[in-house]
Parts: sequence; C-alpha cells; structure tokens
Amino acid sequence: MHWASVPFQFRKVSLDGRRRQADGTVLGLDPSSNLPDPTHTLHFHLFLFKTLTKYAVLAAAAAGQADIDSVILNYALTLEHLENAFYRDSLATYDAAAFRAAGYPDWVRQRFIEIGGHEKAHVDFLTKALGDQATKECTYNFGVTEVKSFVATSVLLEGIGESAYLGAAQNITNPSTLTAAGSILTVESRHKGKYHPRSYAIHIISWVKSSVQFGDAFPRDLSTPLNFNQTYSLAAPLITSCPSTNPALPVKAFPAATISGDVCGGKQVTINGDGVQPGQYAAFLAGLQVYYAQIGDGNTVTVPEAVGYGRIYAVVSRVGDSIADDNIVAGPAVIDIDLTAAKAAEIYSQQQ
Repeated sequence: MHWASVPFQFRKVSLDGRRRQADGTVLGLDPSSNLPDPTHTLHFHLFLFKTLTKYAVLAAAAAGQADIDSVILNYALTLEHLENAFYRDSLATYDAAAFRAAGYPDWVRQRFIEIGGHEKAHVDFLTKALGDQATKECTYNFGVTEVKSFVATSVLLEGIGESAYLGAAQNITNPSTLTAAGSILTVESRHKGKYHPRSYAIHIISWVKSSVQFGDAFPRDLSTPLNFNQTYSLAAPLITSCPSTNPALPVKAFPAATISGDVCGGKQVTINGDGVQPGQYAAFLAGLQVYYAQIGDGNTVTVPEAVGYGRIYAVVSRVGDSIADDNIVAGPAVIDIDLTAAKAAEIYSQQQ
C-alpha cells in the first residue's frame, strides 16, 4: 500500500475532517493496468452539489426563497472554484521536472492539466449562468507540500465530491439545471484520479481503483451519499477566507472524528473526536444504509460486518437510530475498505 501526505489527519483508512498539519497519510491501494481517458473530480463536486442541493432546499424553504436552483448552483460554483484553484495553483508550483522527480512520467502531469482545464470550464459555465449572483473564488490552503501530496489530495477531493453530488440532484427543480448538473457530474466522475509509483496510472473514478491501484473499481453496488453539513465538515478546513460579498453557506461543520485500527467489518477500532465518549454510537454510512454500533470503554467500537467494502463514512451520534444533524457529535471520518478480486469472486459466487 502506498501512503502519501495530505492536508488531513489520516489513520490507516480514516480521514480527520479538521484541517491539520500536512503530516497525515492517505491510504493508496495497489496499482493495476493501463490508462483510459482520465478526467477528474466528480467526487468532490458530488460532495458539494449533493450537500448544497439538499441543504439549499431546506434553507430556501425556511427563508421563503423562490429560486432554489440558483442557491444550489452557487454551492456547486463554490466547489468548482476550489477545485479550479487547486489544480491551477498546484500545477503552477510543480512543473514537469518535479513530477519526474516524484516518479511520474510526463503524461501524468499532462492529464492533470486537462483536468484543470475542465474545472476552469465548469467555473466559467456556472459563473455565466448565475450572472451577478455568482459567488467569487475564495482563498484556500490545501496543505500540499510536494507532488505526491498533490496527487493524494486530488484523490481525496474526488471521493468526497462524488458522495456530495449524489444527494443534490434530487432537489433541483429546473430540468435544464438538472441536465447541466448531470453533464458536469459525468465529467467529474471521470476525473477521480489515483496514482501509484509502480503503475503511474490515473484512476478516473472506477478506473482509479482498477488501473492504478489494482483495486476494485466498483466495490459497492450502491455509492454512499452525504448531506450538506457532513460534506461541508470535510470541505471547510480547506477554505481560509472568502470575499465578504459572497453568499453565505447555510451550513455548519461538525467536530472532526478519527478512526484508528484495522478498519473492516467485524474488527474493533477506536474512534475519537471532541465530545466523543462511551455510550454514544458510531454510525457507518455504507451505500444507502446506516449501521450503528455502540461505543465502549476507551472509545472502542466493533465495525458491523454488514458495512462491506469501498468508500464508507463514520459519524458519531448520540442515539443508535438517527444521524440527523441535531444528533451528530463528530464526523464524518472517511474510510476506504479494499476488496480484492479473489474476495469479490468468492462473495458473489455464493450469491448465484
């Protein structure tokens, strides 16, 4: 497994949603095959679009705002600004020689340039659509210190974004807006790139895990959505400041949660964060299901067997039957559980 520094605290397969020093690591799987046509950030876009849409609907209803879609699109634009700045500024800092020194061939950086171009196009598209209502770019701190941490951060942003976009589309009221969002989403879904020093391959969403890491491109039959506050809790640490004229985000960030240990179904792990204590519940968001496990002494908890594999999230809840925002103590933590080809074949052959 390949681990690289990223601007979040990671323990094995877990992500600390708070901004920390760039001394954490992110789990990378094994490499795998060749490269199809890569594109990049559905995940992080998903993250914002989903959350944004869902929360935008609630905010609009509360405030009597009629044009819900403009709120949603501004959240999407907020995300696109972030991604555009990430690729633009990072690629300006790390030239082809820096990528070569990090062990990547020239085409890897060239693909990142292509991805950055897509992000710029998304910013331009949404800005034009929103006109005078368009939010402006903020100032960011991605915690990137070298090429490999840039690559790792790119992967991180993609995964979160997918979960966000997932829950947003259902709340868009204008068919034209939905079509535009879907068009961006399909491009973003091909952007999620992961890299491995032995394979030099870029994983575009599914391709990321299969070609580059020799992992499973589709470890779950259903992806895992996040709501607005959950995704914002993961995104907010990257934003340093924004223009005072920007529309305010109707969201709040929860305290961070970290998980340490061998994170997979049936194993005992430790979950920590501000306010986390025994008697509360770890809620594991896996696909469209939520699995609860009570936290014991020392903040230990046994991961439910049913969580399966792939990208899941964990939050700490005060109760064992709800992850409504009012019940959340901390989180989400990001967890990636790899599924080998042999294990996948074993699981699904038993279902025939």
